[in-house]
Amino acid sequence: MAEVDTSVEWMCGVCRYVYMVQTGDPKSNIPVGTPFEDLPDDWVCPVCGVGKEKFFDV
Repeated sequence: MAEVDTSVEWMCGVCRYVYMVQTGDPKSNIPVGTPFEDLPDDWVCPVCGVGKEKFFDV
């Protein structure tokens, strides 16, 4: 299994929520270690509800 790069974080361009691989998204049943690219297409920001297209890498 390939190692996941945990240094890349993704920030919501609307509310500034940061998705981190180290924490996943427990509210949406996204496990720790899930890269942003592997999130389901219908995943939304747990804070403001916008889609992945509004996120940028930081």
